[in-house]
Amino acid sequence: MKIISIANQKGGVGKTTTSINLSAGMASEGKRVLLVDADPQANASSGLGIDIKTLDKTIYECLVSDLDPNTAVLETSVRNLDVLPSHIDLVGAEIEMLNLDDREQLMKRMLSRLEDRYDYILIDCSPSLGLITVNALTASHSVIIPVQCEFFALEGIAKLLNTIKIIKGQLNPGLQIEGFLLTMYDSRLRLSNQVYEEVKRHFGKLVFNTVISRNVRLSEAPSHGMSVIEYDPQSKGAQNYVQLAKELIER
Repeated sequence: MKIISIANQKGGVGKTTTSINLSAGMASEGKRVLLVDADPQANASSGLGIDIKTLDKTIYECLVSDLDPNTAVLETSVRNLDVLPSHIDLVGAEIEMLNLDDREQLMKRMLSRLEDRYDYILIDCSPSLGLITVNALTASHSVIIPVQCEFFALEGIAKLLNTIKIIKGQLNPGLQIEGFLLTMYDSRLRLSNQVYEEVKRHFGKLVFNTVISRNVRLSEAPSHGMSVIEYDPQSKGAQNYVQLAKELIER
């Protein structure tokens, strides 16, 4: 069983899109997958068709009240894919967690109660480097860093890499970078190609071969409560994420 965080404290880089569609892609390859929604905006939950307004058992209760996560996990319409949903209350969880013992280890303890059920657990982190993201990285074997193909792409990555280094040094020595994932790629734009070359030059083999192209279906799918793989399996977006799932599984 492998736990992978999808993290970048910069917003709008395709973290949640990647979390939803990569987990659906891995499930379509026959892997048992749990997507943990660790973002108070709960977009990964609603993007997989979960009605977040009606939930009384979420990641919040699991972290703060020690609720058994097995009782909070929900099935999705994708075979082999479950979700541990989030809630806006998660915003306040960081403050409540400050008073708890081993506050950086809470998610690790929580996920250890689920690991027998899954081949992969993916964690959709919020766009911040707060205590919940620290918890996610402490619980993970590796981290995927989505990078948007735009001018300031590498801005902020140094900060994230520094956070990973600190967590590796103090909380989770085994934490690895699974890879940098280029998102919102447009082959017609010179800028996209320049960013790709720059990221490749900086990070070499750590960059995934699969690149996620700009695709309107990717932005439409969540409003239907579906992954793009269900919504339009023939679309470029769906094909990119299935390809990424295969690349990750082969690693």
